[in-house]
Amino acid sequence: MRRRLLIALAVVVLAGLALYLGNSSTIAGPEPGQRPFLLAHRGIAQTFDLHGVAADTCTATRIDPPQVPYIENTLDSLRAAFAAGADAAEIDVQLTRDGQLAVFHDATLQCRTDGTGTVGEHTLDELRKLDLGYGYTADGGRTFPLRGRGVGRLPTVPEVFAGLPGRELKLDLKRDQAADGEAVAAFLATLPGERLAQVTVTGGDRAVAVVASRLPQVRTSSRAIIKSCLLRYAGEGWTGHVPDACRHRELIVPIGYGRWLWGWPNRFVARMREAGTRVVVVRYVGDWSAGFDTPADLAELPDGWTGAVWTNRVDVVAPLLRP
Repeated sequence: MRRRLLIALAVVVLAGLALYLGNSSTIAGPEPGQRPFLLAHRGIAQTFDLHGVAADTCTATRIDPPQVPYIENTLDSLRAAFAAGADAAEIDVQLTRDGQLAVFHDATLQCRTDGTGTVGEHTLDELRKLDLGYGYTADGGRTFPLRGRGVGRLPTVPEVFAGLPGRELKLDLKRDQAADGEAVAAFLATLPGERLAQVTVTGGDRAVAVVASRLPQVRTSSRAIIKSCLLRYAGEGWTGHVPDACRHRELIVPIGYGRWLWGWPNRFVARMREAGTRVVVVRYVGDWSAGFDTPADLAELPDGWTGAVWTNRVDVVAPLLRP
């Protein structure tokens, strides 16, 4: 009996050792030749304090004192992000009343602009008459440093692609409607294959599912996609195998959750990269995702991180991550 117990214990120890060695990033180390991938969230954007933010909070009224002159989701902001070192930029997409793909984030217009209602209630011409910088204030409404700078600056998705040739773009569909997915898929279908390889589409389950079914060659992500991937990886990842549900995706991983993933961080990122999937790490403040925008934020990154970094201030973090 004692001999059997010793044999069983030895098997358990060896199995545990094999599991550790197969999933240890400490042993694997960072991938040679890889560096952090910088994803510029809405270009270079104004930052704000996320503490106490609720679903209906107007974040334009609580920005930090502006350090840059840019308004999110405009071509100037996106060009500045790439000039500062971004590898890709994320833009927010909504369908207008006349079927145009407008680049704008908020569900309603009255927070950031001098308009009211939703994007879907207006034509593109009506939206272009608005001032995108109208509502931004860092001092409780005493001054509005970006007011007057955003008139006529709202771009469409085709204009962003034309204005940023050869640049990698991520389209975040803000309305979870099949019509938005259909419109995005119809536009993307006009692009050549090499341009589609530079596109990621994320957003609500319904809208993204339409794009994924029409254009399976485009990298996609949604809550359902991420959940399906990570649940399957939890059961299979210890072997080093990447499930089909995780292939050709984008995975948004909160920084605190990563340690529960097999092979985190280096082996996990390498496995997903080999499967055509990008791993994007984000911070969380309360219930909200937040970018890595300051030197203090970057201290939270795992040592040797070579996945993607989500940031509103690529101009700040690029020099620190790529000295």
